Amino acid sequence: MSGEAGALERIQTQIMWNRLISVVEEQAQTLLRTAFSTTVREAGDLSAGVFDVEGRMLAQAVTGTPGHVNSMAIGVKHFLDKYPMTEMREGDAYITNDPWLTCGHLHDLTVVTPVFKDGRPVGSFASTAHVVDIGGRGFGPDGRAVFEEGLYIPIMPLVRAGTINEDLLEMVRWNVREPLQVEGDILSLIACNQEGARRLISMMAEFSLDTLDDLAEDILTRSRDAALAGIRKLPAGTYHNRLTMDGYDEPIELVAAMTISDDGVHVDFTGSSPVSNYGINVVLNYTIAYTSFGVKCIVAKDVPNNAGSLSTITVSAPEGSILNAPRPWPVASRHIIGHLLPDTVFGCLHQAVPDQVPAEGASSLWIVQLRGGATALDKNARQNAPLETPPFEIALFNSGGAGARPTRDGLSTTAFPSGVRTMPVEATETVAPIIVWRKEMAEDSGGAGSERGGLGQYMEIGGADGAPFSVLAQFERVDNPARGREGGGKGAAGKVGLASGNALRSKGQQSIPPHDRLQLTLPGGGGYGDPFKRDPKRVEQDVRDDLVSRERAKRDYGVQISLEGALDAESSHTLRAKQSSPQG
Repeated sequence: MSGEAGALERIQTQIMWNRLISVVEEQAQTLLRTAFSTTVREAGDLSAGVFDVEGRMLAQAVTGTPGHVNSMAIGVKHFLDKYPMTEMREGDAYITNDPWLTCGHLHDLTVVTPVFKDGRPVGSFASTAHVVDIGGRGFGPDGRAVFEEGLYIPIMPLVRAGTINEDLLEMVRWNVREPLQVEGDILSLIACNQEGARRLISMMAEFSLDTLDDLAEDILTRSRDAALAGIRKLPAGTYHNRLTMDGYDEPIELVAAMTISDDGVHVDFTGSSPVSNYGINVVLNYTIAYTSFGVKCIVAKDVPNNAGSLSTITVSAPEGSILNAPRPWPVASRHIIGHLLPDTVFGCLHQAVPDQVPAEGASSLWIVQLRGGATALDKNARQNAPLETPPFEIALFNSGGAGARPTRDGLSTTAFPSGVRTMPVEATETVAPIIVWRKEMAEDSGGAGSERGGLGQYMEIGGADGAPFSVLAQFERVDNPARGREGGGKGAAGKVGLASGNALRSKGQQSIPPHDRLQLTLPGGGGYGDPFKRDPKRVEQDVRDDLVSRERAKRDYGVQISLEGALDAESSHTLRAKQSSPQG
C-alpha cells in the first residue's frame, strides 16, 4: 500500500509541476499579448518565472530568452534583500533595471510581484522585458559610462497596495524617446505578474496547498540531481578554449577553462580581455546566465531550468575583465559578447564529448537599432535632410546562421542562443517610417561540411520617402567569422555598408544619407565534418534551393552540378578523387 501511495504522490507532484509550467507560460503570454514594443510582442524578448519565498526560481516560461531568465533567476534575491518578503503587502510590485543586479543593461526592466494566500506570502512572480528605448545615448555601444546609456531605476516600489507609483512613470515618460511604448510595457509587466499570481492561487486551492515549500523542495532537489547525473556522464577534467571576436575598436579574447567533476561544472574566464572603453562590456550576472545556458544545452538539456539545475554550474571571471565589468563601465550592448559565451564553452565541451557539440554560429544577435529625426543625424546628413524628417526609435531583431550539428545541418537565420524571434517586416514598417527593401537568405554563407552551417541573410533598409536615419550599429562576426569543427569550414563573415557603395563600421552610431539605404549581410554558421563526405545528392539539393552556388559546390564539396541544376555523378567522383589525392 505504501508503494502505491508513493507512486500516487509522485504522479500528483508531476501534475502540479505541469500546472506550474502552464501558469508561468500564461504569465508570459499575457506579457506578449499586452506589450506595446515590437521587441516584446513580436520578438518575445522577455522572461517570466515563479519563485519561492526565498527567491529561488522554481519554473520559467518556455517563452523567453536565456539571458533574461537566467539573470532574473539570480536577480530576484536582490529584490528580497532590499524589501524582505515579510515587509511586502498584497498589491505590491517592485521594479529595477540595474544592470549589475538583473539582466545586464538599462533597457531590460524587471518587475517582481509577491503572491499572498490567506494573508501569508507564498512566493513571487518576476518578469523582464526589453524596452525599445530608455533614454541617454540609446541602445548602442558608444557610451563611455553607464550614466550616458539611459535612465537608471534602482530597486524600488512600482505599485504599493494596488496604487501605482505615478511619480516614477512620469520620470520615465520624460526621459525616453518612446514614452507611450515604454510606459505600456511597464504596465504589461505588472499585468503579467498579476495573471501569474491569480493562476497560482487557483492551482494551490485545487491541490489544497497552503504553501509551496514542499513542492519547491521536491522540484529543486530532483532538478539538481538530474543535472548532476548528466554532468557525471562526462569525462572529468579541465578543458580550455579561446575565442576571438571583433570588439569595438580592437579584437576581444574570450578565454575559458572548464572543470568538470562529480560536484558540477565550473567555468573560469581568467585570461579574457580587460574591460572596454565602449558599451560592449558584460556584467557577471549576464556572463553567468549565458555560460550556464551553454553548458546546460549539452549536459542537461532535458532538465528543467530552475535554481536546482542551475546550482550545478558555477562561473568566475576576474573583476575588471570584459566579462565582469564593475560599475560604472558602459554595458548597453552586452549581448554582443554575451551571446558568444555558449560558443566559447562549446569549444571546451567539444573536447570532452566531440560527437555532441555543434560548430560555432553567428550567435551574436544582429539588433538593427534605427533612429530618425534631425537630432539623430550627423552634421552632413542633417544639412541634407528635409525639415519634416520624422523622429522615431525602432529595433529590428535579425539572426545569422547557426553552427552545423554533428548529424544535421545548422539552422539558417535562427537566433541561437538568444532564442528571440524575428519581427515581421510588416509589423516594423507599421510602427516606424522605414522600408525593408530586401530580406533573403545569403547564398554560400553557411560553412562547408559533411553537415553544412546555417545561412545568414541579406537585408536592405531605407527611410520612407528617402528620409535619412541613423543606425546604432552593434554587429559581430564581421572580422572573425564562425569556425567549423572536425574539418568543417568557416561560415561567411558579416558585412555592413550603404547601397551607394560606402562601407560602414560594424559598431557605433552612423547616419544613412537621404535616398541611400543600409545594407547588411548577416554571417553564416560554421560547418561540421569533412565537406567531401557530404552526400552529393544533398549538395545538389542545396544548389537547387539556392543555398549553395554551383561554383562553391565544386570548390568546397567536389560536386559538379550542371547548368540545369542536375548532379553530374561521374564528374563529381573524379573531382573528389583528384582533390582528395596527395597530388591534388
